Amino acid sequence: MENGTHVNHQGGGGGGGGGLVDTTAATITIKGILSLLLQNVDEAESKKRLISLGMGDPTAFSCFHTTHIAQEAVVDAIQSDKFNGYSPTVGLPQTRRAIAEYLSRDLPYNLTTDDVFVTSGCTQAIDVTLAMLARPGANILLPRPGFPIYELCSAFRNLEVRHFDLLQESGWEVNLDAVEALADQNTVAMVIVNPGNPCGNVYSYQHLEKIAETAKKLRILVIADEVYGHLAFGDKPFVPMGVFGSTVPVLTLGSLSKRWIVPGWRLGWFVTTDPCGTFRKPKVIERIKKYFDILGGPATFIQAAVPSILEKTEEVFFKKTIYLLKQSSDICSDRIKDIPCLTCPNKPEGSMAVMVKLDLSLLEDISDDIDFCFKLAKEESVIFLPGTAVGLKNWIRVTFAADPPSLEEAFRRTKSFYQRVKVTTDSTVHSTQN
Repeated sequence: MENGTHVNHQGGGGGGGGGLVDTTAATITIKGILSLLLQNVDEAESKKRLISLGMGDPTAFSCFHTTHIAQEAVVDAIQSDKFNGYSPTVGLPQTRRAIAEYLSRDLPYNLTTDDVFVTSGCTQAIDVTLAMLARPGANILLPRPGFPIYELCSAFRNLEVRHFDLLQESGWEVNLDAVEALADQNTVAMVIVNPGNPCGNVYSYQHLEKIAETAKKLRILVIADEVYGHLAFGDKPFVPMGVFGSTVPVLTLGSLSKRWIVPGWRLGWFVTTDPCGTFRKPKVIERIKKYFDILGGPATFIQAAVPSILEKTEEVFFKKTIYLLKQSSDICSDRIKDIPCLTCPNKPEGSMAVMVKLDLSLLEDISDDIDFCFKLAKEESVIFLPGTAVGLKNWIRVTFAADPPSLEEAFRRTKSFYQRVKVTTDSTVHSTQN
């Protein structure tokens, strides 16, 4: 679900990001800005291999790979010769049923096949959701920092975006007072991402309950982006927002991508976790189905593999992934402590990324987070995502889903970069005299 930012960049002196960078929220995509950073890397000149900690794709590192169960399920589906044609536009019935049963394991009620719509990754699920909610004059409440594809899709749908802040000092919890202040009679929904991207936070049961109660009071839906569902390794377990579906209607978005480490398979879901039946009205169902008629879903054989993947994957696979993420997040947190210009105020508890604060006062000739990331990429062949891309200027997002040696090397190079650009006593005196 990592998508790019449309960013126009003209390299400044020293290969920095000092040129024109369009950081308008409605035009930002993660892949776009990462593409520009990649163009700035000169491995031949630096003689250093590229280490990218900017994209949430763990398959780039050999320690992360999917289970043999998933691979065998796909092979079996292909070799059966039964899944070479079109699937129903809302997804194969057995796929929808398997997803409903999988999600129901963690809910106080059972989902049905009719509650599930299969999408081409979670990104398409986001697009479907906003398309269904868009109407003249409508607005939607989005978290800041957040995942920029929501802004981009909203712009295409003419949905007004209103941002509520996530409170860093409270573990990136939702500022519910801000949500209440922002909402009006034209607000259609609020979005939460749990486990958090880009912050690496995990919401407690109690906080999710407060979110549900606030949304109920405001008479709005909750869109629960749970693409990192179950990837929690801190003190708080993952709790799906659908647990509170009886309090407020919830649209749950998810995919196989992260938990099964197969982002390229593009298998996601849009699910109405709504036991009170708000979304079961005939006109609503018909509108959703008609919209799916114009979409292209995942490959039929990938859909056909889903029941076996969801039913047969062993717990040991999940535990290994959690262990690797916990190990890599610890390395990330520890090594950041050795770099004075970087601070990690909230240790990651889940997902695959964390927000790191950049102290520009300690750096010479670095104008902002974009400039820092472009110069680091050029000089050290290390890529971080500028926080501006996710709505938080002068922070960076670090994706820690990487093998330990690559993480160690990336932070060693970043520390070396800091040593070269840090403010020195001489430069401080010179600045004071001027």
